[in-house]
Amino acid sequence: MTATTTTSPHGSYSGFQVTTLVALRMLIGWHFCYEGLAKLLNPYWTSAGYLAGSQWFLKDLLIDVASNATAVTAVDLLNQWGLVAIGLGLMLGALARPAAVAGVILLALYWIVAPPFAGVSYPMPAEGSYVLVNKVLVELGALLVIVAFPTSHIYGLDRFLPRALTRTPAAHERDRGTKELT
Repeated sequence: MTATTTTSPHGSYSGFQVTTLVALRMLIGWHFCYEGLAKLLNPYWTSAGYLAGSQWFLKDLLIDVASNATAVTAVDLLNQWGLVAIGLGLMLGALARPAAVAGVILLALYWIVAPPFAGVSYPMPAEGSYVLVNKVLVELGALLVIVAFPTSHIYGLDRFLPRALTRTPAAHERDRGTKELT
């Protein structure tokens, strides 16, 4: 009996897998972009209160940042435009893997500033304390799925970029190993 292999337009993903992964990428992208635009369009928004309310190991540093108007302005601009850029990258599938990695880093920073530890209260209202897990950590995990299972080379602008810009380091290593064998 011989095994047959079929070539799928979705690479190694099934149609359902690629659909759900692209939908996840788009939804997270929308959320990031919306949050960035909402902050940009609100002239009263600032990260100062969030930073000043930090309760964990970076508390002293973040309180110092929150008390420095220039530092807060820089953090605000990086946060606002970072959210928009990450969101657009994910939605359009343009450099989606670097956008997802940047999103993971940003969400990790949000979690570090205000982790949902039981018994810790913050001046800003929270949606609840879930003993380590909150919506920030859940979205971070979802972005890790996007990093691990990319789809922008199938449905996204990454499809039109040179492969060297969108491939994983592991894929480059595999290719180098294959070339050395031949």
